[in-house]
Amino acid sequence: MIVASGLVMGPGCAWQPPTDRRTGVTVSGPQLPPPTVPTVPDASSPQPSDKPTGQAGADERGGAAAGPPDGVEEIPAGQRLQSDPEVLTLDAVLQSVYESYPLLRVALEQRTIAAGRLLAAEGNFDLKLKGGGTTGPLGFYQTTRFGTGLEQALFQGGQVFAGYRIGRGSFQPWYKERETDEAGEFKAGFQIPLVQNRRIDERRAAIFRAALGREAVEPEILTQLIDFVRAASYAYWDWVAAGQGVRIEEALLDIALQRRDGLKKRVERGDLEPIELTDNDRLIASRRASLIDAQRKFRQSAIKLSLFFRTPAGQPQLPAPQLLPPSFPPASPYDDDRLQADISEALAGRPETQYLDFVRRQLEVDRAQARNLYLPDVSVGAVASKDVGEPASSKRDKTPFELEASLMVSMPLQRRKALGKLQATEGKLIQVQNKIQFVQDKISTDVQNAAAALRAAYQRIEQAKQSVELNQKMEEAERKRFAAGDSNLLLVNLREKATADARKTLVSARLDYFRAEADLRAALGSVPAPAP
Repeated sequence: MIVASGLVMGPGCAWQPPTDRRTGVTVSGPQLPPPTVPTVPDASSPQPSDKPTGQAGADERGGAAAGPPDGVEEIPAGQRLQSDPEVLTLDAVLQSVYESYPLLRVALEQRTIAAGRLLAAEGNFDLKLKGGGTTGPLGFYQTTRFGTGLEQALFQGGQVFAGYRIGRGSFQPWYKERETDEAGEFKAGFQIPLVQNRRIDERRAAIFRAALGREAVEPEILTQLIDFVRAASYAYWDWVAAGQGVRIEEALLDIALQRRDGLKKRVERGDLEPIELTDNDRLIASRRASLIDAQRKFRQSAIKLSLFFRTPAGQPQLPAPQLLPPSFPPASPYDDDRLQADISEALAGRPETQYLDFVRRQLEVDRAQARNLYLPDVSVGAVASKDVGEPASSKRDKTPFELEASLMVSMPLQRRKALGKLQATEGKLIQVQNKIQFVQDKISTDVQNAAAALRAAYQRIEQAKQSVELNQKMEEAERKRFAAGDSNLLLVNLREKATADARKTLVSARLDYFRAEADLRAALGSVPAPAP
């Protein structure tokens, strides 16, 4: 089922796309509320949806909103948003990203993955239960042996163990150590490294790397969130700009439509050549075509925005045209004195450098482990055992308490494994250090580029405002000349088009400004905090 502008459409409904009553053409683009006044409005001024008396209807201008595409739910125009009861705001879009954007959910699952890797690394220190048995029921020597025990690796290096075994039967003389007294033998012992594996070993190195990897997930998630917020901001401002473009084209078409009746009367009175009425009809057709193209762009921008603006269940939702803000927010100039402070803030706050720092620390763990392998493997151990029960032989040679101590030494003479790992790790560390330097340089240039774009966009906005104001004056003057018979429709059209172009330039400048603002926020490594 699809919800469109408050209408519910399901299978079997006899709903048809609207048609232009003047042209009979089926239209499918979204339709904005008509402009406030019959003349061309300022693209940045509020535009209420009430249509002035005598103004051409939305369908007469060539478009009305058809149903949304498959898989996209349209918000009814009357639906209340948490952030604003009348319009869709950027904050509402970003809140939807925080709550329902699928790729953010994908990124957040990295926490689960990293925690699982750490848990797996900690599993190397799990308490192990071992056991087994052997029996020889046939042959000259018939024996039965069974043993079980526990083994615990120590985080400080080495291990401790304890167990129990029992051996019964007639054992070969050369295997008499397998035999135990009647109730079996209890054994316990330890093995401790003295040089290699004393400060670090492969099991501890795996835990250190996994723990750092879990911490490194947070800057990774933040990096992706910054990209998502910037992309959502781009999509939102593109949607706002496309809507302003539709309003400009609607206003141009309204002027030509409303002028037609006056021209027709003047032609009937003989005050005007019929060709002027024909020229105005040409303008109507041309402006209607331009409006249809602007509606197409607005529709496409709304569909793109729906990737970020979603229902709580994660379903893309197409914002209704009535939710379009009346204008861009006011722009403010960028203060050049804050540039160095912004660069310092970005260097401290951008997650890329934090992530690379975790990578560097992981490589330092690898280097420590490589240096550990370079050391000789020297360890000491001790095993204590005691048989219980009736003696297995008259000698009672297994009954006394036994203690055995050992010293073990091992070291490869060439040590190529340790040297190779150490060399590879040193090379990776140099790579990371250079990456960190490059990322810091890039962060600085990102901030400077965004600041330069913001500064230039603001200056363009100011110049575009002046251009709109001057073109309005020229347009009004040309219209008065035409009414007095001192001009023609061609010149009036050129003035109207120049004013509309100036308004489009103003919209473009404002779009560039808020895009640059999104770039600056991303360059600083900051994102708006989600609503509680």
